[in-house]
Amino acid sequence: MDRTLTPLLASLLALSLAPSVAQAQALDDPTRPPAALWAPAAAAPVGPARPQLQSVLISNKPGGRRVAVIDGQVVRVGGKVGDAVVTEIRDTAVLLRRGKTLETFKLYPESKTENQSKAGSKTDRKQE
Repeated sequence: MDRTLTPLLASLLALSLAPSVAQAQALDDPTRPPAALWAPAAAAPVGPARPQLQSVLISNKPGGRRVAVIDGQVVRVGGKVGDAVVTEIRDTAVLLRRGKTLETFKLYPESKTENQSKAGSKTDRKQE
């Protein structure tokens, strides 16, 4: 064979194999959920999760009922959430008693930026 023909044949052979190598690579599925959602259970935090206040329902009638939804469970004052007892249901918070400890679960937890702006507004106020 001619010496100029051999490199040409080698490059043509390499180009003909390139699409098959590219096709062998796995493509990412854009509809697949993030890896954090389907990661193995061993990657989950070990400690027990803190109860999550999801909703508060208060009757507008005097002496009407007050209920809260905590982790999907509907509870009233005196009801139990795990080993804690509901002691009070407010408009945006629920108080739970665990032994001698009283815990407050807020419907809308305050962010750090809100806390900083509140602290700044207190110092900026002028006394009249």
